[in-house]
Amino acid sequence: MTSAAASPVPAADPEATRAADSQRQGPGHVLVTGGSSGLGAAVCEAVVAAGGTPVVLDVKAPDAGHAFVEVDLSDTRAAETAVGRASEQVGGLDAVVTAAGIDRCGRLVDVDAAEWERVIAVNLLGTAAVVRAALPELESRRGKVVTVSSTLGVKAVSDATAYCASKFGVVGFTRALAAETAGRVGVTLLIPGGMWTHFFDDRPDQYKPGADAKLNDPAQTADAVLYALTRPAGSEVRELVVTSSEEGSYP
Repeated sequence: MTSAAASPVPAADPEATRAADSQRQGPGHVLVTGGSSGLGAAVCEAVVAAGGTPVVLDVKAPDAGHAFVEVDLSDTRAAETAVGRASEQVGGLDAVVTAAGIDRCGRLVDVDAAEWERVIAVNLLGTAAVVRAALPELESRRGKVVTVSSTLGVKAVSDATAYCASKFGVVGFTRALAAETAGRVGVTLLIPGGMWTHFFDDRPDQYKPGADAKLNDPAQTADAVLYALTRPAGSEVRELVVTSSEEGSYP
């Protein structure tokens, strides 16, 4: 485990940070995991529209041409290194949004063990690794963290043991992080319902939403993320639940 002292992202000078904060408009420099598609891409668009600069960690480059570092978040040491490279690309980080996520549906005994564990590695361990690596710089800049759980991080369903385990873990991780960094970093837990994205593309048909499913536009959820990112220091949105008005998995 990489200690805070050994973080790949150097802590910024506090005096320079305070001066920069007083002049910064919008969300600043925002690292977005999974920023090449789905909710992550929508968050990047919202950041740009608000005058900020996104930098993406993903396995493929974003079509929008944002600053980008290629990384597989299941490799947590590589994820930590990628955070440092991302910070260098944009000249420092003001916020982190952990939108990357994968799923493997099926009964526990039917899902390949390596695939099951990869869901935990990307969704939970990758989230923690990215936040851990960025935390010293975020603390010095009074930055923001928005982690992305799911309605299935608070309500469990069948055939989703890996996803539920990872997203329940993100809930616990984020609540503990908020307590640990209170007064130094703004921490928000996002609990989104289903959205119309490519997230469902590689699922077996039985686990795909039907054409009449009630899902959200990811841009609407990204708008809520932007609100959390732009709260003034000392004012925080601790938890956000954003779903379609007919979401079936919440509450």
